[in-house]
Amino acid sequence: MATLTIPDKRLTLENPDEIQDYLAQRGILYTQWEAHCAFSNEASQEEILAAYEHALKPYMAEHGYQTADVISVHPETPNLPEIRAKFLREHTHTEDEVRFFVDGQGYFWFNLEGDEPVFCVKCVAGDLLSVPANFKHWFDLGPVAFVKTIRVFTDASGWTPHYTDSGVDAHYREAVVG
Repeated sequence: MATLTIPDKRLTLENPDEIQDYLAQRGILYTQWEAHCAFSNEASQEEILAAYEHALKPYMAEHGYQTADVISVHPETPNLPEIRAKFLREHTHTEDEVRFFVDGQGYFWFNLEGDEPVFCVKCVAGDLLSVPANFKHWFDLGPVAFVKTIRVFTDASGWTPHYTDSGVDAHYREAVVG
């Protein structure tokens, strides 16, 4: 179950309905699927996608998504510091970025600007989060760097991050979100 944290307000939400409502009011989809499969670090992308095909295929068809892949990161992943750094910089995508957490955890940070404070959603196994196109965000693998997620897009080119270089992410880099 996800946790939503607003560091500048020292506020944490743990109730799934409250989190879903908070995010929906900002145009971000959050829901939960059953994460019923355990995979080794060596599990292939094909194995993981096949295990969730029953939920993934209808979801993709309903929303017009065309492609899915798997991100699997663990402490023994080669080039881990470089991979982590790539996700840690604030960026946007030209289309929605959908992630279903199969295992582990990760922290999605959002900078919606205006009167909105920066907030973080800690996602764990079973959480599905859809970041709308052009939303400023970044992703932190967390202190353990263990996560398996299915990413869903309309087109592979939508995976390209467009970095904002705003520096906002650096301000929250050391934030403890639990």
